[in-house]
Amino acid sequence: MSAINPIGGISGFSGISGLSGAKGLSGQLDFDEASKTESPNTDFARMLSKGLESVQASQEKANDLAVQVANGTLQDPAQYTMAATEASLGLQMTLAVRNKAVEAFQEIMRMQA
Repeated sequence: MSAINPIGGISGFSGISGLSGAKGLSGQLDFDEASKTESPNTDFARMLSKGLESVQASQEKANDLAVQVANGTLQDPAQYTMAATEASLGLQMTLAVRNKAVEAFQEIMRMQA
């Protein structure tokens, strides 16, 4: 069964996997080892990972509710509308943070040594 795309622009991202999703990030970092030597970098990586997991979870919830709406099993379609809006806003926020990080990186690369 093919899933209905509840939010037009999100399907191109396959959740957050196009941004090296949270599962991929947490697989690369050893948080047990990192917690022994607390540093701002590990705290930021942990925060970023949790944020990406949250956005991905809201997208999955919206997709599940979209299927329920299509099947006619969802009693309150407003639940889907709220979940789809939450997923859309989460993705927009994630993209805005990514864009700012890319801009900051580009600005650093333009600086003279």
